[in-house]
Amino acid sequence: MRSHEDRRQELGAFLRSRRERITPDEVGLPRTGRRRTPGLRREELALLAGISATWYTYLEQGRDIRTSDQVLEALASALRLDRPERDHLFQLAGHPPAVRTAKAEPLAPEVAAVPQLLQPQPAYVIAGNYDVLSRNEAADALFPNLAGVAERPANLVRWTFLEPAAREVVVDWEPEARGLLARLRALAGRHPGDPRYTRLIDELHEGSGQVRAWWPRYDVQARHSGRKRLRPPGREVTEFAYTAFHPAGQPELTLVVYTEAARAVH
Repeated sequence: MRSHEDRRQELGAFLRSRRERITPDEVGLPRTGRRRTPGLRREELALLAGISATWYTYLEQGRDIRTSDQVLEALASALRLDRPERDHLFQLAGHPPAVRTAKAEPLAPEVAAVPQLLQPQPAYVIAGNYDVLSRNEAADALFPNLAGVAERPANLVRWTFLEPAAREVVVDWEPEARGLLARLRALAGRHPGDPRYTRLIDELHEGSGQVRAWWPRYDVQARHSGRKRLRPPGREVTEFAYTAFHPAGQPELTLVVYTEAARAVH
């Protein structure tokens, strides 16, 4: 399980990554002297947040200091964090959002049956860690080699990064993969020490150079609906709209349905 010290170190790294992406020009501060690192200096961020520069330095260094909701809100505002990033900041600081995610529950048979009812539209049900709990034949055809084995169930993130066919199917692979990894980080932050997440993240680091390069960026996103360009095996590039639903009372589970939007240009 991730220790309190590990969480402090991750909090410091997350704050540093967000600080380094903001320039003085963006927040109306003058540029003074040569800068050894990108983005704002620690003392500049502390000034914007209305807190002590020494106290903020201790926080970023991972020292064991207490944080209040008021200070975290000030930091989130100064760092221009979006909602998923703000929630991640509070999670790392030991101040989870008021709305907590319910624990994972077994997949009910009636929910597991929904993807088959939606055939021929590709559809699947995923858990919080992107394990694919139920899917239909159209989803299998759209995402070849998605099926897992008994000791390692099908998983959408694992497929995206470790299955060679994914780079053929997902036309805009890099931005799609980056977004997926950012969403996994946000979800993992809500389940510190959960082996479903730690095992998957370790496996991704071992098998993917992109994960090893991108994970330290501390990008986080929320799950959402949208569009993506896919190249189904044996077919032309097609734009798909995908929509996500949560079964009633089970926010950890997500039903995702794909529909063809339009033929896309190669």
